[in-house]
Amino acid sequence: MNTTFHLNSSELDEKFLKAVKTMFKGKKISIVVEDYQDETEYLLESDANRKILEKRLKNVEAKKEMVKVDLKDL
Repeated sequence: MNTTFHLNSSELDEKFLKAVKTMFKGKKISIVVEDYQDETEYLLESDANRKILEKRLKNVEAKKEMVKVDLKDL
């Protein structure tokens, strides 16, 4: 079984540890801890990406530069 938890480090407590122990009772497990960044944060990190995304969002809101795609053509 493979489970991914996304939480703030301040949420790590005995309750969380108990839940993990219950889920994987009697099994050997690996625990990997890494910084988590969602896709939106990642894409907005770069000024160039941010400007492109903001422009495209405005175009969508104004219904400009939109391309219609028929799913049958895919």
